[in-house]
This record gives sequence, structure tokens and C-alpha cells, in this order.
Amino acid sequence: MLCERETEFGLVAEALQAAADGHGSLMVITGPLGIGKTALLGGLPSLAGLQGARVLRANGALLEQDFAFGLVRQLLEPVLAAVPARQRDGWLSGPAEPSRLVFDDFAGPDETQEWEHLRWDDGRPDGGVRHTVLHGLLMLLTAMSMERPVLVVVDDLQWADQPSLRWLGYLAKRLGGVRATVVVTVREGDPLSERPLVRAVTDGARRTLRPGPLSLASTRLMVAEEFGEPGEEEFVQACHEVSDGNPMFLMSVLLGMAVSGYRPIAADAPIARSLLPSQLRERLTSCLSSQPQGIQSFVKSMAVLGEQADAELLGQLCELDPIGCTEAARVLDRMGLLAWTLPVPKFLHLAVQDAVEQLMRADDAERLHRRAAELLHAGGYPAEQVAAHLLVISADQDDWTISVLRAAADTALSRGAPEVATRYLRRALLDCSSDGPDRAMLLVDLATAECWFDPAAAVRHISQAVPLLSSMRERAMAVARIAPPLLGVASSPVLDVIAQVAAELGDPDQLTGTDRELALSLEARLRCTQWDNPARLAMAVDRLRELGEHPPLETRGERELAAVLLHAATLNTGLSAAEAAPLARRIVEHEPAVASHAHAAVPLVVTTLLAADCDDVAGPWLELALSRAKRQNAIVPQAIITTHQSVILMRARLRSQARAAATEGLELADADWLRTVASPTKALAMVAIETDSAELAERLLAKCTEQGELLPSLWPLHMLRAWLAAREGRLGPALNHLYDLGRRADRNGWRNPALVPWRSWAAGLHHQLGEQAEAVELVRAEHELAREWGSATAVGRSLRVWGSITEGPKGVQLLRDAVATLENSSHLLELARAQAALGDVVGGAEGDVYVRHAGAVASTPWLPVRTTTPSRTGVARTDLTKTERKVATLAAAGRTNGEIADELGVSSRAVEKHLTNSYRKLAVAGRAGLVAAMRAEAG
Repeated sequence: MLCERETEFGLVAEALQAAADGHGSLMVITGPLGIGKTALLGGLPSLAGLQGARVLRANGALLEQDFAFGLVRQLLEPVLAAVPARQRDGWLSGPAEPSRLVFDDFAGPDETQEWEHLRWDDGRPDGGVRHTVLHGLLMLLTAMSMERPVLVVVDDLQWADQPSLRWLGYLAKRLGGVRATVVVTVREGDPLSERPLVRAVTDGARRTLRPGPLSLASTRLMVAEEFGEPGEEEFVQACHEVSDGNPMFLMSVLLGMAVSGYRPIAADAPIARSLLPSQLRERLTSCLSSQPQGIQSFVKSMAVLGEQADAELLGQLCELDPIGCTEAARVLDRMGLLAWTLPVPKFLHLAVQDAVEQLMRADDAERLHRRAAELLHAGGYPAEQVAAHLLVISADQDDWTISVLRAAADTALSRGAPEVATRYLRRALLDCSSDGPDRAMLLVDLATAECWFDPAAAVRHISQAVPLLSSMRERAMAVARIAPPLLGVASSPVLDVIAQVAAELGDPDQLTGTDRELALSLEARLRCTQWDNPARLAMAVDRLRELGEHPPLETRGERELAAVLLHAATLNTGLSAAEAAPLARRIVEHEPAVASHAHAAVPLVVTTLLAADCDDVAGPWLELALSRAKRQNAIVPQAIITTHQSVILMRARLRSQARAAATEGLELADADWLRTVASPTKALAMVAIETDSAELAERLLAKCTEQGELLPSLWPLHMLRAWLAAREGRLGPALNHLYDLGRRADRNGWRNPALVPWRSWAAGLHHQLGEQAEAVELVRAEHELAREWGSATAVGRSLRVWGSITEGPKGVQLLRDAVATLENSSHLLELARAQAALGDVVGGAEGDVYVRHAGAVASTPWLPVRTTTPSRTGVARTDLTKTERKVATLAAAGRTNGEIADELGVSSRAVEKHLTNSYRKLAVAGRAGLVAAMRAEAG
């Protein structure tokens, strides 16, 4: 499709008409690369056909410049070969006879032998015989035009051979009496276009045509033509901006996207802006490779410097003076490859940069990057700008580069880009000693960066660095770089190294100043590795009590140790919620809400605060820390903070917001972090369960298990697998997962039901299976542990489950106690569930009040919750399937799952699934409510 070329076609049509009347002329079509010169030329033959003109066509070729008269032969030989011999001989007779010397096929033996003396040598002056040949060719064209007008079209004139250019220049001055229109294209900005022989042709043009860039309207038409459907405006705008109206750039993008299956929609606009079509790259590379060395050096330097380029730096790198740089930029601008911006021009399209990079050899690129790094460093540019070039140099580097790379890593960390910092430091390691202190410090810096996204690697690199450090204090400072929670994945040799360094440092109570601070930090880290040992947990609680009622929290080491000890006391209920909450509040008050602290000990304190119903303390700290993390673009802190915020939102019954926050946290979180640190994984699992989000649960499982190996820190996945199984009606497998979780918790000494209420969940499943004794035993045990901890949420939840599985007045009283307790809790979702359960059993006006307060509460597979009953609404559920009704009837009659399975000839799992579906449809809490529900449904 040719758009916006009507003016050019009209002018050529006028020239053809004038030629038919005996007034021949030459027209030049020029412009930058890709503007559509060739496409315009390709449309002229059809125009000539309408006017009865004969078309002679030829294309210049860079590799055929040494083929004398090659372009002339392209023009004339096809016509000579196509006409009858009599007509051809007539054209080649008389004044046109010398033109036979140009054509091997139409010259006699003597003429062919004489041809060797007619080869053009640019260093020799024109001779008579040459003029004879030039004139003969003119007469041949004149003879052709006598029969019918002729249109001569030549593409890429700048690449034509010299003899052909001489003839075209000769022709251009003598077209006045020839019935011929000559139209040639010349690439603007190409150095070959400035050759005298080319200028001799173009200077004889009667008119020069410069096709302009396409408008937005034409871009819109071309998008619709290519995709077969109108493009959305945002997509069209993106295509227009990225191509700057250049047809070649535009069509390359459109073809590339169409072939790849994209559609012209707004969502794919970013693809249009960033696509690098291979065909466009090859075309640009071919164009650039034909440029003089100075221009090639200029574009290579532009590509290497990128956004860092300024006029002086660019000139130094490409070794051109200001005049040379200006001339190179002018040529590239005329070629349509640059966009004029300050302080230096930029490439018009990403594909130009891509083509330049392909043009460079590996050694050429490395030389330029090395020189660029030296110039930037000498000029005092920021370390990261220098480091960007050092990263791509494979050869050994000078000593100064290591300090630059370390400085760049510090900058990257401060702006929240630990992965970038890691790349700088790994490059620096290639040039340092193999076992010296310089390597040790680089390993420590590397571990500091890796803590954010690859905890296992961070721990490994610290363990490698410690033996290389000479002083005890240096070794202690290295170990202190690792956040306490990350040591859960440390191997025994690593733990031995940490313990050895801590022993060297000594008892923190006997130290002062920096040594005491380091000793406290090391103690915190060692105790983090002992959370799976009940005896060690008890010792941690004793240590916390030794610190007094108000432990010192002025330094980071003091806060880290207090947070770790407090977390241990939360795990084993060594302190009650009432005792733990004040200390947790104090730690948060002393801890700055900055992104760098979000992955240290603060998440441990947040866990304690939520377990103690202190959402009002954790929420503001997290909000402030998140805002700062976003300003710094610190991705990992954002993931950690958002994950914990999702729990607070879930507890506040803000279901959609909680899901959104959890999803965002999961997307931002690195898989290695989730696999290493249990707290964010557990938080995401709880939100998935409590908001009934199977999608979130499946995504979390996939992300944490993508490497296959299940680490000890992934114990929260048992919660997810249990919930998913129960949700599918597979109550037996769900119980197995919960008991696996419970056995691990008991083995580790984790007694706090506020963290993972696995007993109440299992009790609900046992109740649904008709195993009442097991259900009551579990919920009674959880209630005792909840009272020991003392938070309203833990106590209220156990009362709610206990009341829901207990019939009669006792069950009602337990539910009343649950509601009364949970009214003092920050867990509004648990309160709503208790209100719904109480309203369901008391019925009447009082029950309606509780149900109304509860609102819409999502049912859980542990213990189905209903907010209305057949007795109050007058509407009974009658959508049980035939099989579900039969299974429910047998269960209501007291049959066990195994007996039902035998009678119906199905598996026990199928019975569990049918019963679970029946409980949900009838809105009953297991078998206890099934008898009344089936009686009511039967009428």
C-alpha cells in the first residue's frame, strides 16, 4: 500500500505526457533510508502502462560497481532480447551502431575483440571512441522512443558502475528531444551519492522529489491493511511514534508483530515500541557497513555510550574532532537514522542500535567499552556508568576497576537493585586474588546483595569469606551481614563457622562498644538456627527473661536479639500474648521504617504482633516502610512488606484487597526467598486459605516447588495442600497433611495455635467424617494452648470450632463465649464466622441479628459455615444430586464412610467428596447437622 504519494505520481504523469510530446526530462527521487523511494519507483510502471510508454528498469548494486555498463545493460538488454531481430537491428543501425559494443550478445566477433579497448578507466580522459559509444547508446534510446515513449527507472543510482553513470550524465543533458522520462532514486546521506559522476546525473534533473514521512492517518490505514482489522488508537500511536512516519520502519514492525501473532490492540502497544525486527536489522547493517570508517566509528561510539553520551565524550571515543562529529551526524541524519536531541543526537529506532551492535566485532566492542570506561572514570562520572562498561569486558582489568565496581554495587543496593549489585561484584571477583583479604571483602559485599534474593548463596559466600579475613572483628562483621531469618537454610559447616566466630568474640554481657554490638548480632543469628529445637526455644525464653522487663533496644544488635528471642517465645508460648505485645511494640517503635530493615528481624516482630492481636501497631510501620521502599524501587522489601500487609487486610475482612496485596507480594517475591524464609510463605498461605483463593494457593505452591526440593522452611505448604484437598472433598488426605504439619510443630516445640491453628482445622474435618471423639479431643487441646497464649483470636477461634461441633445448650454457650471473646480481637473475619455460627444455631430474631452482623462469610472446607437456615428463611436446598442424597441419607442414619462405600460400591474418597458437597449445599457443619437438615428437606 502506497500512502500519501499522489503528488509524486502526478508529477511523473505530467513528465510522461511531456515526453510523449517530445520533451523528455530527468527526475530524481531522494530521501533518507526507508522513506519509500523504491516503493514509489515500483508504482511507476503501471502509470507508464496507462500512457502507453515502454518501461526500462535497472537497480544499482554495491557489489556490481566494477561491472562496466552493468546498469545500462540491465536497462536495455531485456528489451533488445524481447523484440524481433529485424526491429532490434533497426534500432542498432546507423548512429546507434557503436552501442553494439556494450552488448556481448548483439556485437559481432570483431566488435567483441575491440571491446577490451573500451573499458572505462576513471583515471583516463574521455576519448573519441568513448564518446561514440555514449552517443550510440543515446541514439539507441532515441530510436526506441520513436515507436513509443520510454520510461527509464533506476533505483539506487549511487551504486551504479562508472560507465553507466557517464552515460546517464550524458543522457541527462540531451533529453530535450528524446521521448523519454528518466526517474532515478538516490539515497540521501550516502557518501557514494556525492560522487561527481552521480552529481553529474542529479544536477541535470528537471525536478527533485522528496517523499515525506507518513501521517498518523496513513499509519492507521497501514495497520488495518496488515492486520485485517482496525488498530486501537494507542497501538496506532505507538507504531507511528516508533517509526517516525518512515514506511520501512513501520512495515518492519507491523510484519514482525503480525507474524508473531500479535493484534493491533492497546495491550500490545509496548511490544510495538520495543520490537527489533530481524529484517530491519539486516537492512540497516548492510547500509551502515558501506559507510566510511569515520561514520562507522561514530555510530559504534554512540551505541557503546548510549544514554551516557555527550558531545565531548563521543568525540573522544570515536577519535573525531568536533567538525568530524558534526559531519558524521549530518550524514546519518540525512540517511534518516538519527533523531536530533540535546546534547547529542540519538538513534531514531532501537533497531538502529541493534544493527550497529551487530556491525561490531567482539574485539572492537571490547576495545570501545574499555576506552569508554577509562574516559568516564577519568571524567568523574558515577560509578555505575563506568561499571556498565566494565561488565562487558572479558579480559583482565586494572586494579582501579575493582574499587569502581564495589562503589557501583553500593549505589545499586541503595536504590534497591540487589541483582544489579551482584553482577558488579561477581565481575570484580574475576580480577581479585584467589585467597586474599580483597577477595574476602568482595565475597562479603556479594553476600550482602544476595541476601535480598538468593539467601542460600549469601550464606555460602559468607562462609567462604570468613576464613580469608585476618581479624576476629572482621569475621564477626561479615557474619552480621546476613539477616537472622536467612540462616534457616545454613548447612552444618556454615553454622560451625558462625559459632566459632561468636565464640572468638565472647559473651556480649562482658563486652562493650562495637564488640558488644557484634556479639549481640551473632547471638541473634545463632539462635535463629535453633528454632526447630524445643530445648533451645526454652533457653531462648530464659535468655529473654534475663534481659529484664524492658530489654535495651537502642542499637540494631539489641533489637535483633530481642526480636529473635521474642519470636522463640511466641513459637512455644514461653510468654503470653499480654507479655509479648509490649516488647513487640517497643521494638517497632525503635526500629526505623526503612526498606533495608524489612528483611531483617522486623518480620519476626510483625508475626508476634498479629498473633497478639496488635494489628494497629504493625499496620502503620508496614505502610511507612512500603512507601519508602517504593520510592527506592526496592523490590524485595516491597514483596515482604506487601505480603505481611495482606494478612492484616485479610483479618480486617477486606477480602479483595487482601488477595490483591498477596498476589502482588507473590509476583514481586523471589522464589529462593520464599523457599528459604518461612514467614512470607506462611503469610501468603494463610491469606489464600482465609480468602478462599485456590488460584493464589496453586501459584504459591508452584513457585515454591519449581525446583523440586522441599526445604524445611517450606512447612507452610502442608497447610495449602491440606486446604486444597479438603476443598476438593478429599478429607482423608487433608487430615494427613494437617497431621504432618502438627507432628512437625510438636517436634519443634511450636505450641502456639495463634500461628497455625492446625488442630481446629483437623477437628472440623474429623467432625465432617463423623469422628466426634477425635474432633473434640483436638479442639479441647487447642483451646488449652490458646488460653495459655491468651490472644482473643486464638481463644475465640477454638471456642467457635468447639461450639460448632457440639450440639445442644453447651454448643450454644461455647459459641456465645466465642463471639464475646472475639469482639476483643482484631481478627474481624473470625468474629464474623463466630457470629454466623451462633446465629445459625439460636435462630429466631436473635439469630437474625448475629447473621446480619456477620454478613457474607465465605465457607471453609474445615468446617462449613452458613449464614441462613431453612427454619428462618423457609427455603430448603433441594439441589442435591441423586448420589449425594443417597450418601447423605445413609450418613444421617449413622453409617460410617466405609459402610457407605461398601454398600454403594464406591471408594471412601468418593463418599467424602459427596458428603462435603452435601454439607455445603445444606449449609450444615458436618454430620452433626445432617440429621436435622435431611429431615427438613424430606418435609
